[in-house]
Amino acid sequence: MDKKEALRIFETTGALQNGHFLLSSGLHSPTYFQCALVLQYPRYLEQFCREIVDYFREEDEIINVVIAPAIGGIVVAQEVGRQLGVRSIYAERENGKMTLRRGFAIDPSENVLVVEDVITTGGSVKEVIELVEATGAFVVGVGCVVDRSGGKVNLGVPMFAVYSTKMVTYKPENCPLCMQKIPLTKPGSRDVGERA
Repeated sequence: MDKKEALRIFETTGALQNGHFLLSSGLHSPTYFQCALVLQYPRYLEQFCREIVDYFREEDEIINVVIAPAIGGIVVAQEVGRQLGVRSIYAERENGKMTLRRGFAIDPSENVLVVEDVITTGGSVKEVIELVEATGAFVVGVGCVVDRSGGKVNLGVPMFAVYSTKMVTYKPENCPLCMQKIPLTKPGSRDVGERA
């Protein structure tokens, strides 16, 4: 899929939004990718995930399990796992730390693909990589639908993004949108369902 086609799909589904957003990373941005709005359509979910699957299918390692950080990456993990014919699981934040719950487990002998919907700083994905590596399993790489860093994030493993672009972000103390008193929206899911 070329970049123009991906952008057209994001725009027509309303997934690419403009405003003043508080990202999960704590940074502010005038743009936000609400991937749930595009991934609600099975044909786009299948299409974007096919790009991830095709990229990692060329790797020498056989993928045994796909994992994502909750919540945004869950649907991506499910579809990538379906296309690969392997298990798909997700990590949840509990007491501020990514963990496996609901009986999910990773065997040390498994090769694991980490997926996500949108990556900005890669914080949640890094936590999931550490979680997987702590089990003794091997992280094959990371696949995502959108990389907002334009390829600047280094996760220490091979990474593939269906759509990569450098999006403007600001530290809260230097945000011109705050200075203009434009209302701040927090659309992310980092604190959704966190267990105390």
